[in-house]
Amino acid sequence: MRRVRSAPRPGWKQIIESQGLVYGSPGVDTNGRPRPYWDESVHYEFDMDEILALEAQVEVLHTMCLHAIDNIILTERLADFGLPQWSWEHITNSWKRSDPHIYGRFDLRYDGRGPAKLLEYNADTPTSLLEASIVQWHWLTDLHPDDDQWNSLHEKLVERWGEMRDVLPSTQLHFTWSGADGSGEDNVTTAYMQETAAEAGFDTIALPIEEVGFDTELERFVDLAEAPIESIFKLYPWEWALDDDFGKRITQSLPSTMWIEPLWKTMLSNKALLAVLWEMYPGHPNLLPAYLDDPHELTEYIRKPKLGREGANMTIVGPGMETATGGVYGEEGFVYQMLDPLPEFDGMRPVLGAWIVGDTSAGLGIRETVGLITDDTSTFVPHRIPQS
Repeated sequence: MRRVRSAPRPGWKQIIESQGLVYGSPGVDTNGRPRPYWDESVHYEFDMDEILALEAQVEVLHTMCLHAIDNIILTERLADFGLPQWSWEHITNSWKRSDPHIYGRFDLRYDGRGPAKLLEYNADTPTSLLEASIVQWHWLTDLHPDDDQWNSLHEKLVERWGEMRDVLPSTQLHFTWSGADGSGEDNVTTAYMQETAAEAGFDTIALPIEEVGFDTELERFVDLAEAPIESIFKLYPWEWALDDDFGKRITQSLPSTMWIEPLWKTMLSNKALLAVLWEMYPGHPNLLPAYLDDPHELTEYIRKPKLGREGANMTIVGPGMETATGGVYGEEGFVYQMLDPLPEFDGMRPVLGAWIVGDTSAGLGIRETVGLITDDTSTFVPHRIPQS
């Protein structure tokens, strides 16, 4: 793993915008100056052996997470996840039905010298997808056409949607996101997922979640044309949906209306999962010690809200590393994970976003920050695998 400087393509900004990357707040460089969200003046190089090892580790982690769900349900510990009690039965039933899932993103600490360490699993509403799948692939083919990249995201998403045609009730599929997202990222990401489903043969319809209707007489969800919604992909967090009566209608609609990602993903996208994994697999080389509601023996740790996003409400405890971020999360409780600082490359700290589609490893995206916490000031940078 190496960080390499290189010349950006002439007109790179117009190129990435034409590919859909029209969002992203500026990052910050090591001198505190603004840095574009997409930065192709640097990239990371990996050896193929590294990538093959990482692919295997990601699939092992995914399998461990699925086993953790069985453990959570068997030991009846959904109370540890800060989710409303009325939702527990619905979450359990979603898992027992094997409600279908599409994708997820592991955030990993990796320095090229030892095993990757799981920081969290974005299993419900992962973003930075377009960057990882489309934008960095075109960067590679434009500048390094003879090299490779850990990136089969687009092909695997189309293939996965194709598998869903035998599972979902019809070939009509709705797509929704929150219109309250002013950045446009959720809208563009949802549109990209819609494109991959259409390529797989679905008849797709998009509408903001604020415009998803409910027919109280027939007790079913409907779109703006009053047509019934039988299957719907949502880029809207389950914990937000479960926070009001809308979420109760969603859970009661299952499985006649199939929501993707499925309700059982609430257990994987919650940072309480980190503590469950450590209990089940203590000492595993891809895990860091993690505990619920108390740091136990840890003297250097990061405290994470169970339902936090974008690095919000995190606190780092460690000599000379004390850091805290603001936000609106934390009422649901915290997880304490051993602090293993992100490695430094030229003063920047990369986090690896390793994608899984279905149950298969599918690609890599890298975000960099100056600080120890990867937040909304991060910058996305591409990667390649040089051919020797």
